[in-house]
Amino acid sequence: QIIVDDDDSKVWSLYDAGPRSIRCPLIFLPPVSGTADVFFQQILALTGWGYRVIALQYPVYWDHLEFCDGFRKLLDHLQLDKVHLFGASLGGFLAQKFAEYTHKSPRVQSLILCNSFSDTSIFNQTWTANSFWLMPAFMLKKIVLGNFASGPLDPEMADGIDFMVDRLESLGQSELASRLTLNCQNSYVEPHKIRDIPVTIMDVFDQSALSTEAKEEMYKLYPSARRAHLKTGGNFPYLCRSAEVNLYIQIHLLQFHGTRYAAIDPSMVSAEELEVQKISLHTSNEQEE
Repeated sequence: QIIVDDDDSKVWSLYDAGPRSIRCPLIFLPPVSGTADVFFQQILALTGWGYRVIALQYPVYWDHLEFCDGFRKLLDHLQLDKVHLFGASLGGFLAQKFAEYTHKSPRVQSLILCNSFSDTSIFNQTWTANSFWLMPAFMLKKIVLGNFASGPLDPEMADGIDFMVDRLESLGQSELASRLTLNCQNSYVEPHKIRDIPVTIMDVFDQSALSTEAKEEMYKLYPSARRAHLKTGGNFPYLCRSAEVNLYIQIHLLQFHGTRYAAIDPSMVSAEELEVQKISLHTSNEQEE
């Protein structure tokens, strides 16, 4: 746990795993309901392959600027000048805002945006954003749970949702209120400030909290982004479709191997291995279609 602001109550919790010699790790930012440990499947797999990954839980911030400033201080504290960011839903929006915030002296080397969005107005909640801080925790949890999938689900997806509900229960009123405020406060990403950053957009074809319009908007915003489509996975593919998600993460990070922005220990890289994985993913996708 790390405090980087003048305010002692603002504590960042994080898991930092993998080789410390890596100076440009992959950092995970959770969705509204998530904590740092929702990415445990990624931490386990990617560190096993030699990557350095950091999963974060951010403290209570009430606006995007305040979050970006705190995140910048955290990176300074960890002595990381450039990082790759994987953001899920709200985490993806904050990752884009941070890339935009630091565009004059860039801190973000690349972005993986999972089930994410570029404009908070899609939630039609901008008018209530200022009142979340007043609401009791049970009401806030109800708002978040309203976006979770219901109905018959495969066992892995059901387990993923159970895990997220459990994580949601662990969040206090101010944590939830601040995240919902960040999620719904009127704001959008200015793409011209981050257009030179390599982006992978990861989304699912089954039911998730994101509308088709929000997805289309993301594709328009990042026309040259790579796309990682998952047939199924709902809101939390990193939990219930972790093998596919981890593979897409590796494919995204492959372009930085052999540079100073590699997120992997050079001694762990075997090009043949990754090539084989890429082919197998391609084949399995074709079979599904």
